[in-house]
Amino acid sequence: MSVDERIERARLLYERSIFDGDAGALAIAERELDAVEADLALARGRVIHGRFLEQRNEDPDELALFERAAQLYQVLGDVRGEAESLFWVGIFHQVVRHDNDLAVPVLERSCELATKAGDKLTISYALRHLGIAEHVAGRLDAARERLEESTRIRRELGFMPGVAANLVGLAYIAAGQDRRDDALALIEEAGTIAETSGAQSIMREVEEARTQL
Repeated sequence: MSVDERIERARLLYERSIFDGDAGALAIAERELDAVEADLALARGRVIHGRFLEQRNEDPDELALFERAAQLYQVLGDVRGEAESLFWVGIFHQVVRHDNDLAVPVLERSCELATKAGDKLTISYALRHLGIAEHVAGRLDAARERLEESTRIRRELGFMPGVAANLVGLAYIAAGQDRRDDALALIEEAGTIAETSGAQSIMREVEEARTQL
């Protein structure tokens, strides 16, 4: 159900309560509006995160919005929404605060809930960032395993810019494991996919990796 449909349904439920004396209508209306609030909080938090990636200035509202969305989705029993919101909570801790100790448990919970909901895209994102955490910690075998599984899922979904992004990460891991030929092959594949997909930001990552590997 769209946001507009939920708001209209809440209005109709209000009228049912006031004019028809339906005692349960307002509680249902509140749940509809909670769903709207959760969707809006998640969407607004993503926009704020996008601004962070551009300007590198932390906005304290970002974490609060993602946590609010996760709370509302949990109350609503929306496992998919909760999984996605928790992923973004994890991203805030990892990307904005550089705190993998806080990020990893949240990302693991996100992956668990996304698996329960059958949300493969969120699983792929959570695995990617769990792999990044393993890489930062120097556990290259574990990092490779996480990123390869994320990449497999993304190929299955046809999410090719995401595949290219993962291949860049896998190239750095390969270089760290002294698998130089593998690293170069991964970067070349990442570049081809990014170019074909029109993923300019990933192309910049590919070019940077080429100069470092």
